[in-house]
Amino acid sequence: METNHIDGYARALLDVVNAEGDADRLSDELQRVAQAFGESEELQGALSDPRIPFEKKQGIVSDLIGRRASAVTVSLVNMLVGVNRIKDLGAITKRMLGFAAEAEGHVVADVRSAIELDSATRERLVTKLSEVTGKTVKLNVVVDPSVVGGLVAQVEDTLFDGSVRSRLLELREAWA
Repeated sequence: METNHIDGYARALLDVVNAEGDADRLSDELQRVAQAFGESEELQGALSDPRIPFEKKQGIVSDLIGRRASAVTVSLVNMLVGVNRIKDLGAITKRMLGFAAEAEGHVVADVRSAIELDSATRERLVTKLSEVTGKTVKLNVVVDPSVVGGLVAQVEDTLFDGSVRSRLLELREAWA
């Protein structure tokens, strides 16, 4: 998909999120939905299948996220399903977060962790990444079991890899 389409949908989602007045919660919900949908090719296929009526797709979305996400998030996801952009939800959400951070004078740190991070860990991570980059950092955390342990963070073009997996690979190379 072309970047300008991603940007257009990202700006539209950001406008809705900002208008609702609970940007942090809605952004977090969209990130979680994007991660869950991104991990399921079967779900993406079903929600993109032109043979499945839109009403049935809405039911699938409602069943999957309706109890865990706000009505606004469900509506935004359904809108993307309706315009056949659900496969782009991850890219759209990531770009939306980038626009939001930019508007606030921040940069987004994409963080992958094997487990969900508690608020104290998130605060320490924001502080450390802000110190290292010299910029105000906003986190985008994704739970990724392939990390094994530790964290992988990317801020703009800089990758900070403190994962157990990368350390094990370094050890293997050192002993080879």
